[in-house]
Amino acid sequence: MSNPPQHKFPNRAPRRAKPAPQGGGQTGRPPATTKGKVGPRVAPVYREPQKLHKVLADAGLGSRRELEEWIIAGRVSVNGLPAHVGQRIGPEDRVRVNGKPVALRFAARQPRVIMYHKPEGEIVSGDDPEGRPSVFGRLPKINAGRWVAVGRLDFNTSGLLLFTDSGELANRLMHPRYGLEREYAVRVIGALTDEQRDALLDGVPLEDGVACFDTLEDAGGEGLNRWYRVSLSEGRNREVRRLFEALGLTVSRLIRVRYGPVALPRDLARGQWRDVDTVVLEALLSGGVQANEVPEVARQIAPERVPGRPRMGGRGRRPRRPRPEGGQGG
Repeated sequence: MSNPPQHKFPNRAPRRAKPAPQGGGQTGRPPATTKGKVGPRVAPVYREPQKLHKVLADAGLGSRRELEEWIIAGRVSVNGLPAHVGQRIGPEDRVRVNGKPVALRFAARQPRVIMYHKPEGEIVSGDDPEGRPSVFGRLPKINAGRWVAVGRLDFNTSGLLLFTDSGELANRLMHPRYGLEREYAVRVIGALTDEQRDALLDGVPLEDGVACFDTLEDAGGEGLNRWYRVSLSEGRNREVRRLFEALGLTVSRLIRVRYGPVALPRDLARGQWRDVDTVVLEALLSGGVQANEVPEVARQIAPERVPGRPRMGGRGRRPRRPRPEGGQGG
């Protein structure tokens, strides 16, 4: 039986093993305690369409140059068709590599909402047989889709108009279930009597049912012209004008100054538009009665040359009551 091999230096202490570098060290390798292979890279969440080879590279399928070669070789398809170099993809596209689907993550696109200061003498329609100016001629161009008006204003009414590129959001903002208030500055020839004020708050019979204001406040004025601030939570055709006319009063000027949480800024000139602030947009998207609360960032209410709102000491404001039967939203 042979003897075991002798060390060359029997008195030297055995060499210690080098500890594994933490976090992969400079070589980028995983720690020695990691079991198995490193998993695939988690693809980021995209908010805009991206180039195909970049998205695949971010998913850890290879380098961008390598993936461009895959695309040229026909190994990548988009929606069942061969992909091409430089192609952009979005959340609606289905990507396959070597016949296997690739999971890509796109964030839901947030609707765009803009406010527009409508002057008198414009219609809220894209087609007018009389050829009158349209509000849509003043709005910015969008790459896809179209602008949808959130409600309407008469030809002779000015003030705040909202537009969105989401038809679903527009319908929700106009639906009476959400109760978004519309606030107006109204100039009337003559002052309201106490009886007329009570009637406007309690309900006035119109041809399409009983209607009333949620709030009515005196805003001053000079001579025969008196200004009032009124609000209501529905959008019948010419409702504000018809309520005053039903009591024998003539509306000489009508300006919408608020829609839900969106107030008309003082510095937004007539005929100009502006994107709705992010804070206000979140309030719009939330829906519900709380959306009527104007965020602090949007408290610049009332256009130029419209009187401010004085304190009424509670007069003119009444608790919200159920809408009389026959009233319709819109």
